[in-house]
Amino acid sequence: MKNHTTLVMRNILNTYKGFADLDQVIVDDGTGLGVSLSFITSNVAHVSAWSNSAGHIRDHSQSWSRCHALPKEIAAQLTTVNPETPSMLDRILRVLASHAIVGCSMADDADEEGNPQRLYALTPVSRFFVRNEDGVSLGPLMSMVQGKVLNFISIRFTKIWPGNSMMGRSQLKDAILEGGIPFDRVHGMNSFDYPGKDPSFNQLFNTAMKNITTLVMKNILDAYKGFTDHLGQVIVDVGGCLGVSLSFITSKYPSIKGINYDLPHVIQHAPPIPGVEHVAGDMFQNVPKGDAILLSDQHCLKMKNCYNAIPNDGKVIVVDYVVPVVPETNAQERYTSQLSVLMMTQNPGGKERTKQEFQALASKAGF
Repeated sequence: MKNHTTLVMRNILNTYKGFADLDQVIVDDGTGLGVSLSFITSNVAHVSAWSNSAGHIRDHSQSWSRCHALPKEIAAQLTTVNPETPSMLDRILRVLASHAIVGCSMADDADEEGNPQRLYALTPVSRFFVRNEDGVSLGPLMSMVQGKVLNFISIRFTKIWPGNSMMGRSQLKDAILEGGIPFDRVHGMNSFDYPGKDPSFNQLFNTAMKNITTLVMKNILDAYKGFTDHLGQVIVDVGGCLGVSLSFITSKYPSIKGINYDLPHVIQHAPPIPGVEHVAGDMFQNVPKGDAILLSDQHCLKMKNCYNAIPNDGKVIVVDYVVPVVPETNAQERYTSQLSVLMMTQNPGGKERTKQEFQALASKAGF
């Protein structure tokens, strides 16, 4: 606060002349001169995502696509006993509106006390957090990233709440200086084993992966035609979670047989899928044999195991971002660079790669 106040007060003294009128004691009530916007928006996103995933605002949010809604109308869809909920939601939604995450306009009539009322509506951004025609959204993913298990990896300048978040940030610094994986230092185990010990996080992780995979796979099947090379063959999805990717592939290409390969605590929740066999195992130990392998989490040992599992004319299909060598100033680069740091904090060698790094990884594995 000392540094922040020093930076701000110079501008205040240059623009505000009202102190010249005062010949008395001025009391600073300790409230400070501002709050971290990144802190508000990150936690607002978590609240919104949680509400959506829990189904509390879904019914009313669908009507947002046709009209605007008052905060009190949104609050009516929530399970709350707090009479201040509409007012609190209004202030949160104002922050989101300032970032174009929701739209805002004024209602024609005032409230009971004669105050103007704001109406809020979905924007192209916020629509991604409302369940679509497939019943999925980015809500669970946001809940996972902003939750207590992964919150320590967030890169933002904020007040730090006590608990895992504080410890996680200190572990990130210590990991940079001393080595090790921040996730392991915080939770005492690696990120592959942790979901098996935390059923709540395991369910959230599986739901988030199901949602994001559903959103992505439609585009992949439209853009990538290489699956036609494997009609009548076997495709193994390494780290396939609940088998959503293979369900899309086998639905479009019924002659393809899928093997969904993941850890036991993941596979136990995988639903039956026509044409897909769920297999539990450790991708760091071995990979089931197949004609092609779908891979979304690259690691040298995994890639080597994939190489050993396919025939001479087989292939590994990598689904991931390709990052530029020199960072660019656009939204995709901001996302991929943040994602690369997220991978760094969770997995040994985890990162997003350039084209050259992908080539080096494949060559090292034997391709």
